[in-house]
Amino acid sequence: MTEKRHEKRSRGAPRLRPPTDRTGRGAPARMDPITLEICWNRLIGVVNEQAAALQRTSFTSIVREAGDLSAGVFDRRGYMVAQAVTGTPGHINSMALAMKHFLAACPLETLRPGDVLITNDPWLTSGHLNDVTIASPIFRGEECIAFFASTCHTADIGGHVLSAEAREVYEEGLQIPIMKLYEAGRPNEALIAIIRANVRVPEMVLGDFHAQIAGGAVGGERLREFMDEFGLERLEPLADEIIGRTERAMRAAIKALTPGAYEYAITSDGFDEPLTIRARCEVRDDELWIDYRGSSPASRRGVNVVMNYTEAYTTYGVKVIVSPDVPNNEGAFRPLRITAPEGSILNVSRPAAVAARHVVGHFLPHVIAGALGQALPARVMAEGSANIWGIQVAGQDERGAPFTYVFFSSGGTGARATKDGLSATAFPSGVLGTPVEVIESLAPLVVERKCLRPDSGGTGKYRGMVRIDGVAPANPKAEQLVAPGALVEVLLPGGGGYGPPSERDPELNARDLLEGYVSRSTSGGAAPLPPTPPSDYPR
Repeated sequence: MTEKRHEKRSRGAPRLRPPTDRTGRGAPARMDPITLEICWNRLIGVVNEQAAALQRTSFTSIVREAGDLSAGVFDRRGYMVAQAVTGTPGHINSMALAMKHFLAACPLETLRPGDVLITNDPWLTSGHLNDVTIASPIFRGEECIAFFASTCHTADIGGHVLSAEAREVYEEGLQIPIMKLYEAGRPNEALIAIIRANVRVPEMVLGDFHAQIAGGAVGGERLREFMDEFGLERLEPLADEIIGRTERAMRAAIKALTPGAYEYAITSDGFDEPLTIRARCEVRDDELWIDYRGSSPASRRGVNVVMNYTEAYTTYGVKVIVSPDVPNNEGAFRPLRITAPEGSILNVSRPAAVAARHVVGHFLPHVIAGALGQALPARVMAEGSANIWGIQVAGQDERGAPFTYVFFSSGGTGARATKDGLSATAFPSGVLGTPVEVIESLAPLVVERKCLRPDSGGTGKYRGMVRIDGVAPANPKAEQLVAPGALVEVLLPGGGGYGPPSERDPELNARDLLEGYVSRSTSGGAAPLPPTPPSDYPR
């Protein structure tokens, strides 16, 4: 039987070349560097305001404290031009892919001012039903000039609580196809009634939807102000300049790699049987082909990954190694070709269960690092704990009313080539651990102790880093019935070490442990903006 594979290149978009390489009268003039720099910084300010408005008005700590979200601006063609500096790669990059599906279902000519689009289809967005993507078309008069979109992890989506136990996606909660949540400013009352009837905490769920809408509205208002101030009739000329420069920088970085194919594999425990992720990264001139042939077949349980999510964490894994300083937008994706066998653990078909897709998907940047580290060993880190531990509690309170709450914890990252890893840090997701005070105020839990686990990081010239927080069930990925007053202990893994242990400087033992932990506690999310960029693309 011939093996089927899903292939992607530019999401169906034509490849944009630098303006100086184009011919014909339609070629736009290049924007002068100073104006471009100002416009770029203003655009980043716009999407950061979108994200800030979303987080400040969110009803859940998942969004407010953990930052499990994405926010970005798109042009009329559905190209992501800029993203907010907060957010997870799984949300950001899958949201960039989702916009083509929104436009296919709701073409520009069918949209009106006041429309708001919504979906949580795992195969079109972020890979499981708990992530809801909302897109707001932005109008100037009667013309759509852009889109603001966001993806957030909702407090509840019905069905199973968040776990890997389901056997089909139908068991995992409410599925919302691409629909209008608002039409010409009027709420879709039928859809809202269906959502209310199918989730445990409807006020929190709908509250976060409206926080996403508020973020899009703020972004739209700031974008119109910016475009009016600079006399921009359309966003596309600025988008082409930003995207084109990003693409050229990404291609140049790939071209600098030694041509050839690099392979690596990781095996994890899966749900009830081990799973293998195998990657082959082939450098072809200024393009990179990542093929996951040889990875395990789809699981019977909900640790499966849809292709959107595979592409999201693959592109992130490549970018942080090959060209970490360029902005993350449409141009960063174009030099990559990503393939995975249809029906494999990384490219599942409906109706596979997918709720815990991060259990496998978060290993993708590590397998990419294992492959590309053969070409760029100084730019990769040792393997870390990879996953976040999303712990969801659900039940009924003393009045019989349903409740549910999710909080995140993280293990340690692997060591870098020049320094230790980071303690209690979620890589590659970038989400933040939930403070104890927040957990205790919002959930029926009391946290007795939260501390680092000494010596849980791998040894080496530079150490992997560490963390603790529960009971050891037969399968920790399954639902557990917890009696009132029970004590649950969560022991999280550290990261791997880098280099021979004999070369370690003794002074690093105390100093870098403290610096690694404190530096993470003040950071937020995966930041795509370059600190010291080459002159050819905007900062």
